[in-house]
Amino acid sequence: MNMRTIDPKTVETRDLHQFLLGSVAPRPIAFASTIDDDGHLNIAPYSFFNAFSSNPPILVFSSNRRVTNNTTKDTLHNIQKNREVVINVVNYNIVRQMALASVEYPSNIDEFIKAGLTPLASDIVKPMRIKESPAQMECIVDDIITLGEKGGAGHLIICKVVKMHVAESVIDDKNRIDPHKMDLMGRMGRAFYVRCSGTNVFPIVQPVTKMAIGFDALPENVKNSKVLTGNNLAQLAGLLEMPSSDAVRELLSNDSIATMLKMENRSVLIHNFAKQVLDLEGDAEKAMKVLMLE
Repeated sequence: MNMRTIDPKTVETRDLHQFLLGSVAPRPIAFASTIDDDGHLNIAPYSFFNAFSSNPPILVFSSNRRVTNNTTKDTLHNIQKNREVVINVVNYNIVRQMALASVEYPSNIDEFIKAGLTPLASDIVKPMRIKESPAQMECIVDDIITLGEKGGAGHLIICKVVKMHVAESVIDDKNRIDPHKMDLMGRMGRAFYVRCSGTNVFPIVQPVTKMAIGFDALPENVKNSKVLTGNNLAQLAGLLEMPSSDAVRELLSNDSIATMLKMENRSVLIHNFAKQVLDLEGDAEKAMKVLMLE
């Protein structure tokens, strides 16, 4: 593929910003709630955000200097003064209200009211939680790291979670959050978002403590397949061992497979069959057995 080379030293900051955000995506959204010394409530969304530790529980988000006029935001001002914040997650049900809260209202304007959201008292910190958010994390700010003084420069706000609140409705019978019920939103580049539920959310199970066979162990006819994709090959390479010869021979008792092996274009048929098994069933061992019949 043809690649465009972008030099951060020469490209305009506003353009670099969009190339970065379009590439590093989707990003989770921290709907940050703070309060100033006069008791004014503030909520604002930030997509330079993630979790970085569970022991201690640490979240980090960045409140960047505005590219247009190099000013900083109310969230940063409030946190610098009182070192407290509530980070609320954004699901599909409140994504439009989140977008409305991103409007740069004056500091004395309550975004809870403007966005039609409900403030809920926290247990430990002063900033309010967002009642409509399915997960709310009360945080004490451990540190603020300033990355620069020019427009676009970030302030990394390192937050320790001191209490977490999760809606019972999104927790499954295994005591884990169900991503489909959580229905989180992610931020892409420009004005694009992604909804993290439905068919776009799926498991990828890959044992990490046991050694997978890897691409180099795949038979040449498999590695050079004109049908199987890179993802398909990775599914096969994720096996812990190659199927035994006896296990492969057992497939010959399957009439449809036996018939396929007699066809002139059997190689293409075998690879298409294996791809179907991988894509629809996710059964890498079965697909490998079929491919070993070629």
